[in-house]
Amino acid sequence: MSQIKGRSFRSILKSSTAAGLAAVTLLTAAPFAAAPAFAAPVEVNAPQVPSFGDVVQAVLPAVVSVRVQSNVQPASNDESNFSFNFGGRGFDELPDDHPLKRFFREFGGPGAGPEEGRPGRPPHGDHGPGRLRPTAQGSGFFISEDGYIVTNNHVVDDGAAFTVVLNDGKEYDAKLVGKDSRTDLALLKVDEPKVKFTYVQFADDSKVRVGDWVVAVGNPFGLGGTVTAGIISARGRNIGSGPYDDYLQIDAAVNRGNSGGPGFNLNGEVVGINTAIFSPSGGNVGIAFAIPASVAKDVIAKLKDTGTVSRGWLGVQIQPVTKDIADSLGLAEDSGALVVAPQAGSPGEKAGIKQGDVVTAVNGDPVKDPRDLARRIAAFAPDTTVDVSLWRDGKATEVKVKLGELPADQSASAETENNAAPAPEAEQELSSLGLSVRPADGGKGLAIVDVDPDSDAADKGLKSGETITSVNNQEVSSVADVQKVIDQAKKDGRTRALFQVESDAGSRFVALPINQG
Repeated sequence: MSQIKGRSFRSILKSSTAAGLAAVTLLTAAPFAAAPAFAAPVEVNAPQVPSFGDVVQAVLPAVVSVRVQSNVQPASNDESNFSFNFGGRGFDELPDDHPLKRFFREFGGPGAGPEEGRPGRPPHGDHGPGRLRPTAQGSGFFISEDGYIVTNNHVVDDGAAFTVVLNDGKEYDAKLVGKDSRTDLALLKVDEPKVKFTYVQFADDSKVRVGDWVVAVGNPFGLGGTVTAGIISARGRNIGSGPYDDYLQIDAAVNRGNSGGPGFNLNGEVVGINTAIFSPSGGNVGIAFAIPASVAKDVIAKLKDTGTVSRGWLGVQIQPVTKDIADSLGLAEDSGALVVAPQAGSPGEKAGIKQGDVVTAVNGDPVKDPRDLARRIAAFAPDTTVDVSLWRDGKATEVKVKLGELPADQSASAETENNAAPAPEAEQELSSLGLSVRPADGGKGLAIVDVDPDSDAADKGLKSGETITSVNNQEVSSVADVQKVIDQAKKDGRTRALFQVESDAGSRFVALPINQG
């Protein structure tokens, strides 16, 4: 082996390797030695969302499932057949794969049986005529230790027997104390003198704000006590269910079976009662509606006292006051309720309220719109005398009205005769309004023959076949009558005139511009 300056190649290689390893050790050991064995956990110092556990634990014993049974009469001697008719065939005659049969098997109804897919009591005895069968299932809650329970009218409607199931599984029979279809509320009572039930109370919903937490407890899909949480999304919602619509909108998950269940604030007080959902699919999409506590508290108190709800009745057909209508009447604000027609023999007619009047206040409290007027009048007992403020012929006036009692099936609309038969008189033009008219049958009003599609009248929905009966609350029967009223309105500085229009659907007011042409 060759020599390199007196050292062997092997010794040089050995020493070089050792030096290299030492260098590697010096270069790499320091960083690893400085690093900790594990990274520190993430810490977030942020406000924590409050737990709903304490609220739920306190209120859950007061919330119940409500089971309803009805007397079901068979449609024929075939005792297995309900009184359903599907295109001329009974339910049992439908094919097994028919969509309706699949639907009712899943969601209840003929073919589903009383116990399929849901908890409940064993079926009652035989299947003879008039037997009791489960027909509805919802939620409710105790409002007193002696067993009064609030739920929805649509849960118990047409029920013959009622059972409430507590969160611990105990079942009690209940009786119906009273119900109110107009607000969709009902009151049940469990008679168990030896039992003191856990109960909850109503909140002061005037303090409820959009964005406040709400905890919904109920019995969705028959699953038993279920808790969801969300916020108040809106107040004063009108969903078209009646004249007293004033719902809270919440985004907590509410589904079928939650009806009648309470929505709680973080103090365990009931702020609303679940009554409806908006859902294209039938399930929760985050838009649910609850009856406000203030409405429920008043109605339930009346049901508890008398079993019924008596409401004051004014007896006038009304519509909203739009900006255009306000301008045409010389009103400073587009608020109040415009009287389309007082009903014959009603308290309003007897007190002198007239067509075209605007109700602006009741007992000095301003009226915002027709719904507000309906709620205010309904809050009074029948035979109560109230001061009704009106705007009539450009000035304020007041009448005293002794309210009647709202009839059970009172309709808000007034019937009108259909005078659609054409009159022989020649057509005339209201060119500045884009209308062709002629005298209506009987000489009362002007029948609309044609409407210019580019006119304001068309934009406001006027159509041929309808009848103009008055302008600015003055009856008209000719174009000259209309023009006379319009000329006077212009002299008074008005830019619009108020036209009363009748159709098969009833009567309404429409404000049209008069400063054209």
